[in-house]
Amino acid sequence: MTTYALIILVAVFLVTSVVGVVTGSNSLIAVPVMFQFGMEPRVAVATNMFALVFMAAGGTIPFVRQRRIEYRKVTPLIVLTIVSSAIGALLVGMISGSGIKLIVSVAMIAVAHFILLQRDRGVNTDAGPGRFAIPLTYVLVFLLGIYGGLFSGGYVTILTAVCVGTYGMRYGEAVASTKLINVFSSGVATIVFMWQGLVDYKLGLILGLTMFAGAYVGAHYATKLNDVWLRRIFLATVFLLALKTIYDFL
Repeated sequence: MTTYALIILVAVFLVTSVVGVVTGSNSLIAVPVMFQFGMEPRVAVATNMFALVFMAAGGTIPFVRQRRIEYRKVTPLIVLTIVSSAIGALLVGMISGSGIKLIVSVAMIAVAHFILLQRDRGVNTDAGPGRFAIPLTYVLVFLLGIYGGLFSGGYVTILTAVCVGTYGMRYGEAVASTKLINVFSSGVATIVFMWQGLVDYKLGLILGLTMFAGAYVGAHYATKLNDVWLRRIFLATVFLLALKTIYDFL
């Protein structure tokens, strides 16, 4: 890879990691850029996942320091994610790129529509989870974990929406919790990719350190935002990314 290509990748990964702490969906932008520089798709996905471990860790630290994570709620989701992410990583190569983009686009539009209808979710503390919220959340988290291990593009975005819309978390709590969950999702998937010999360690380490710094900065500022602003940023990003992925698919 040329120096020019590396500089472009570092810039892209830095910017997306700063914003992605709140919004997720870094991989929907970063991985296609890696494709443009001639990286083999499976290696690009695996190397991006390796770098995501650093980003997830960097994004989690400020939330842990601020005590924004309720571990009792998150622990069952982590256990489900560890299993399902390993399954997803083993499936890489079996689903086409266009198929993945279509699935993500439809899911993100549905999620945004649901959140707009549920205006109190994630903002009003009185809007608690519904009767079947916990079992439904567990099912959705398991299914999302498979996708998260497979590609991760849009994974944290949709997972955040599930934590808010189904599990009854506030936006600040959901953003913090999904960062921790993603440490395990990307970590397990990376172990599988390393076992398969798909990770470019030199590039992954450079991009990983870049994403760690970007995510740490982004999370630092995210802890200062209230739930209303987090909701606005999240929804705007969901719509824009959904339109982008539909455009790419067409």
